[in-house]
Amino acid sequence: MTTISIEHVWKEYGDQIVLENVSLTFGHRAFVALVGPSGCGKTTFLRMLLSEETPTRGRILIDGEPLPREPGADRGVVFQRYSVFPHLTVLGNVLLAAELPRARFTGRLFGAARRDAQEEARALIAEVGLAGAEDKYPAALSGGMQQRLALAQAIMRKPKILLLDEPFGALDPGIRADIHVLMKRLWNSCEMSVVMVTHDLREAFTLATRIIAFERRRNGDDRARYGAVVAKDIEVWPRRIAGHTASDRDDPISADTTDRDGPAHLPR
Repeated sequence: MTTISIEHVWKEYGDQIVLENVSLTFGHRAFVALVGPSGCGKTTFLRMLLSEETPTRGRILIDGEPLPREPGADRGVVFQRYSVFPHLTVLGNVLLAAELPRARFTGRLFGAARRDAQEEARALIAEVGLAGAEDKYPAALSGGMQQRLALAQAIMRKPKILLLDEPFGALDPGIRADIHVLMKRLWNSCEMSVVMVTHDLREAFTLATRIIAFERRRNGDDRARYGAVVAKDIEVWPRRIAGHTASDRDDPISADTTDRDGPAHLPR
């Protein structure tokens, strides 16, 4: 069970207040979308969950324990800009996510451990729809394929929490729809919570179980003195539960096309 608790968190940069007294709790395997206008602190909030930023006041807890001061394997992240290693193949990128935590000094596994990691990496590559592309380099992949690779790389480390910073914003609408199907299936099949920043309300309602809207309610010359607050906290209905097959309303993809994102299947 992974619970995220945000308790009276403020974030300030000098005299500028970005976030003001934010308190939230995200339950186990939630899929939370953060929305709001540009500059309202969505990405700053995500960076605090990743430990790239620290709250000025307040605290963030994971399963009742203070958030570690540095990023760790318990939190995966995918950015809008393709965040894979250009000098490594598809297999190399995913395999590296397994090798670094297990072989901290050499960065490379050997023997049976490497064979097991390669088998796991190939299975995940197939699951995200990149089977047959294992030996290709990122430069030879489309934008959608690179984001599939970034998702595989992040999930390979088996994070408790997956953080998404507008990962699908630069994709064409058709490709984005395919990635949405994949993202739903990964959330259903992996033991993780997801927190996603997006400017696309349709995307938020398509993917999330809960939508948090940030808003800076005060404007004018003294705007910097006041931070963004949680203006809306919306639970998406019908309620979505990780591991359950989506309803026709939630996922209108017909039965004969749901396999287009790889061989993974939702539990029945």
